[in-house]
Formats: sequence, structure tokens, C-alpha cells
Amino acid sequence: DAIGFVFQPKSPRAITPETAKNIVSALPPFITTIGVFVNESKLEIERIIRYVGLNIVQLHGNEPPDACQLNRKVIKAIRVKDLTDLEPLKRYNVSAFLLDTYSPHTMGGTGQIFNWDIAVEAKKFGRIILAGGLNHENIEEAIKWVRPYGIDVATGVESNKKGEKDHKKLKLFIEKAREAFTVYA
Repeated sequence: DAIGFVFQPKSPRAITPETAKNIVSALPPFITTIGVFVNESKLEIERIIRYVGLNIVQLHGNEPPDACQLNRKVIKAIRVKDLTDLEPLKRYNVSAFLLDTYSPHTMGGTGQIFNWDIAVEAKKFGRIILAGGLNHENIEEAIKWVRPYGIDVATGVESNKKGEKDHKKLKLFIEKAREAFTVYA
């Protein structure tokens, strides 16, 4: 299990390093903490990693391969609309790729799914974390279809206010995801 902290000020899900540090200090030790960054400098990422105590970095912008060489495991997010979007994956040396739905207007959080066959094809480049429009209604089918290394959810467990989590949706999503991973992983 993991929890992500979005350090992108323009995001409705943005959090300050101070608030993230308080949350991380209260978490049980078996929860993985992930910092999500968009086109941030290595220096700032490293500063926040140390200050908050993050385990993993997720780069969700247009970062080139050399920007992914950090002192933590790195997940590189790729926005997907078709198979040609997989071409850059072969240039990255990262722990996993997070595949999310492409939008010209935002770096993520669209709430829309993409063609999961693309995610299946992407597995030849490394571990795949599936994102993009996942919710409690489609998570079982997504896991069955793609058999990803992991999943990522944001919009699919939010209340009507973007960025605010709905605890019932979150609980249901986690239950269905765990069940599906038990059956299909």
C-alpha cells in the first residue's frame, strides 16, 4: 500500500511539504510514501524527499531520462493516447512506469480511461502502474485485463469536490482492487 503526495502547486490535490511531513510521521512503517512532482528541479525534489521522508519519487511531467536519476526509486508517468506514446519508455531506467490518460490541458487527474491494450503492450518496457479513470466499478476489469504491477487512483475516489477524497469510495476501491489482485495477479 502506498500514499502519494502531490507537490505541484497548481494541482487541486497539492500539499505543502510541511503538511506531508506531518502525515508521513503518523503513518505505520509499512506504508510506502510517494512524492509526485511535475517538471521540478532535482535540487528541489531532493530537498523535499529529505525533509518529508519520502520513499519513492513519481515524475509526472516532461522530465527527460537523466532527470530520473535520483537517490530514490523513480516512477515515470507517461500520458497515453496511442501506441506511439510508448516509444520513449525504452530510454528510461526507472523502477516503474505509470500510464495515465493523455490530456492537452492537464498532466493527470482526467478521470478518463485509455485503451488498456496499450498498457499491456507497455509491459515489455518494465513494470506498469495503471492509472487513468479507475474507480470501484472498473478496477476489477482493469486488473484482469492489464495485470499491472500496481494501480494509481485519484479522481475515481474523490467526492464532488476535486481533490477531496470520499472515504466510502476509497474503501470500496481498495477492497475491490485487493480482491482483483488476489484473483488475477
